[in-house]
Amino acid sequence: MEFKLGEKVVYPNHGVGVIEQISFGYLNGKSERFYMLKIVSSGLKVMVPQANVDNVGLRPVIRTNQAGDVITYLEKGRSASHHDWKHRFKENSERMRTGSLMEVATVLKGLVALSRTKPLSFREKKMLERAKYLLVSELATVRNTTEQLVETSLVRALAKAHLQMPEAAKLPD
Repeated sequence: MEFKLGEKVVYPNHGVGVIEQISFGYLNGKSERFYMLKIVSSGLKVMVPQANVDNVGLRPVIRTNQAGDVITYLEKGRSASHHDWKHRFKENSERMRTGSLMEVATVLKGLVALSRTKPLSFREKKMLERAKYLLVSELATVRNTTEQLVETSLVRALAKAHLQMPEAAKLPD
């Protein structure tokens, strides 16, 4: 997959970034194209060899119609999660690493549903916050709107599925 300068992309588990530079260098003795991207939220700069784009899950930002599919899933889709904490956490971690926004939405919905029946562990609260952040930031980018408006639409979508976002994880000082 090839990206253009200035293109918005998603780097799994970090969110939306912008291709700031495309350069050539040598890797293992052969010429390679590199993408330098800047993660919008953190300013983190990441250099990805073109040959590793698929391995790391770098992808274009989703299309507008796919954003609608994510919201529809949150409103209507079924969510199920494993009863065993370790298995559930491993499964959710793997989903988050895929970089797929629908997989991230699955993690969010599953954890929100679980929080209705029992308190989430600290690590699950952190994962829920991460999933929410990744959804909000990419959907705001796609819809060219504010993160606050997107967060409100996520809360409404979950409410249609009779789910309520738990309080944000409180971090120790």
